[in-house]
Formats: sequence, C-alpha cells, structure tokens
Amino acid sequence: MNRLSFVANNETMHSKVVQLYCTFSLIVSFSFAFTCLAQEKGRDTIRLSVKTSEELFLKNNYDLILKRYDIEKAKAEVITARLFENPEISYENVLYNPSSKKFFQTSAADGQGQFTAQYSQLIRLAGKRNKNIQLAGTGVKLTEYEFADLLRTLRYTLRTDFYDLYYSQQSAKVYGNGILSLQQTADIFNAQYQKGNIAEKEVVRIKSLLYSLRAEFAAFQNEIEDKQTELKMLLRLDPDAVIIPEGVKDPENVTPVSQISYQQLLDAALSNRPDIKAVRAGMDYAGINLSLQKANAVPDITISGSYDLQGSYVKHYTGLGVTLPLPLFNRNQGAVKQAKIDLEAGNTLMQSKLSEVENQVSNSYHSALRLEHVYAGLDSGFGSDLERLISEVNKNYLKRNISLLEFLDFYNSYRENMLQLNEMRAGILSSLEELNYITGTTVFSSD
Repeated sequence: MNRLSFVANNETMHSKVVQLYCTFSLIVSFSFAFTCLAQEKGRDTIRLSVKTSEELFLKNNYDLILKRYDIEKAKAEVITARLFENPEISYENVLYNPSSKKFFQTSAADGQGQFTAQYSQLIRLAGKRNKNIQLAGTGVKLTEYEFADLLRTLRYTLRTDFYDLYYSQQSAKVYGNGILSLQQTADIFNAQYQKGNIAEKEVVRIKSLLYSLRAEFAAFQNEIEDKQTELKMLLRLDPDAVIIPEGVKDPENVTPVSQISYQQLLDAALSNRPDIKAVRAGMDYAGINLSLQKANAVPDITISGSYDLQGSYVKHYTGLGVTLPLPLFNRNQGAVKQAKIDLEAGNTLMQSKLSEVENQVSNSYHSALRLEHVYAGLDSGFGSDLERLISEVNKNYLKRNISLLEFLDFYNSYRENMLQLNEMRAGILSSLEELNYITGTTVFSSD
C-alpha cells in the first residue's frame, strides 16, 4: 500500500469515527436524559427563586417560630409587672366553745360567740412597680433585637446556601457533560482498539480520566445533597424533594462593591445591626435593674384593718395596722453589687462589639473588593468561550488533529476553569450577602 492510499484509508477511518461519535452522542444523550428522569421519578422537584425561598423561610422556619414565642413571653412579663399586689384577707372563728358546748359559735347575742377578721394590702414604695414595668419593657426590646439578629443570620445562611447550590448545580453539569463525552469517546475508542486502529494506552488513559471524574462527581453530588438538606431544613420542605434554584443574577448585573465606601458600610452597620441594638438594650436593662435593686432596699409597707368580735380590750374591736420591715441587716447589698457589675460588663461588651463590627466590615469589604477585581479581569464571554473550546477539542481529538496528552490537558484545564468560574460567581454573590449581613441592611441587592 502506497502512502497516498494509506492516508486516504486513514482519513476514511477517522471520518467514520466522527460519524459514529455523532450518532452515538445522540443515542447516549437520550439515554442519559431518560436515566435522569427515572432517577428524579419519585422525588418532587421544587423550583425556587430567592424571593419565594425567603417567603417560605419567614413562614416555615422552626427557629423563627420558636423565637416569636419568646417575644410573646416577654410581652406577658410586662402584663405581670403592671399588676398590683393582691390584698390578703384572714378570718378566724371559734372551733368549739366548752362553756356552751357548741361548735363554730359566732353569735354575739349571748356573749359566747367569737371570730376575728383582717384585711391587709401591701404597698410597694420607691417606684418599684414602675421600675419593674420599665425592666419588662426593655426585656421585650431585647428579645425583639435577638429575634432580628437570628433572622439576619438565618437569612444570610439561606441566601448563601441558595447561591452555592445554584452554582454547584451548574458545576455538576460540567461533570455530567464531561463524563458523558468521555464515556462516548471511551466506547468508540474501545471499539476501534478491538479493530487494531488505536493504541491500548489511549483507551486506558481515557478510561482512567473517566473513572477519576466519576469519583469526583460522586463526592461533588454528596456536597450538593448536604446543601440541599440545609436549605430544606431552613424552609421546612419535604426531605426527599429536590430543590432547583432559579433566577440567580450574574455577578456582572449587581451593584459593584467599589461604588460604596467603607465608611458608608461602617455607618450602616453601627446604625442597623440588631446585635449592637441588643447590647445597648442590655445596658439599658442593667441600668434599670440597678435602679430597681436599690429601690428594693427600701422596705414596703403593709396596711391592715382588723375586727374582733370579743376582743380582750373591747367588744366589737376594730383596728388599723401598719407593718414596716426595718432594714437593719438586709439592704439588698448583694443584688445591688451584682447589678453594678452587670452594668460595667455591659459597657465593656459594647466596646468589644463595636471593635468586632469595625473589623468585620473592613475584612468583608476588602475581601469583596478583591473578588470583584479578579472577576472584572475576566472577559464577559469567558465561560461560553470555554464551552466552545472544549467542543472543538473533542472534535479535533477524534479527527486525530491533537494528541492524547493535548486532549487531556485541554480537558482538565476546561474542567478546572469552569469549576473555578462557578465558584467565583457564587463567592461574589456570597460576599455581597456577607456585607448585607455585616451591615444589618440590604446594601446590595442580588435578587
């Protein structure tokens, strides 16, 4: 066989391989689709946007529901603090009169009956009632701020999990498409190897990469399932459902971090963060409690009125009494000291919280700027260019225009770049949500 005939036959063989590849791609693609449908059968698919997921979250989340009960309990304490002390009534009757040999004799007509009655009312002094009302009212504010802080934290978790899941599913498609393509190539090359047209090492290298991808994909799917589980717990969805996030903005379409200054973010954090407000409320609570404990050192008065039918002093005795404890030993010294310590600790906690917030804002702001700068350096069509490139690489490899090593290098580079690109997109959106979380307000909207 001359060289010209060999080249012609070789070209014919590669042409058949490419045709076989295209035909096999269609068959496997349909098979893959039906396989996915079969796997999804029996599991409900729930498609959610960020907005709908937040609506479900606010309605269904167990932690928020439980925290709302705490607010209602705190409001009930205000009702209790507003109540006055109940009066006390005491009554004593003769049980048995040995002179008249009668039980429960209460008549005064024969001079033999006897009973006494007393009415008393505790009167709190030094404004204790008003201070208790103020203390309970501050407790309500404190509980409300704690609820707002919990809501802030869980919303941040929800939104970042939502974006992570979305871009993880995009990366899963890269794995799925890569495995499908390599499986097709491996099957075709294996058939050609059986005919002696391809060296065994090429088939082995393709299969080796295929098995490696399948192992990575299985681990990646486990990570996706973990994210699914956390989202379903936050939203209280069916544990066996599959969440499909939708409507996620590309990072290019959100407000750039560079348009807002660090000082603006810091001012927003100091003004809006519920945990700072909770610390301030805690300081107010400690101050009111100190005032209350000092007031508790002032004794309360009990005023009483009494009636005695056969009093030893005079019959039909009526009396007025006043009871006032003498604060000789217990002047509530320990509780006053504890309240002072709580107030001092609150001041220290506030300084610590302010320092923590400043550092958090600075760290999150500069981290977001770095991610934004890196992403801005990428071409807008970088992802689509990679997709087009790997498609051409597959075709050229089948046509034997590139070597096996070049094909593997191209494919690994494509996979790593696509995974990094999706990870970066999720990271940018998460960094914006972190700034919203750090500042306690919606500075950046990614809906």
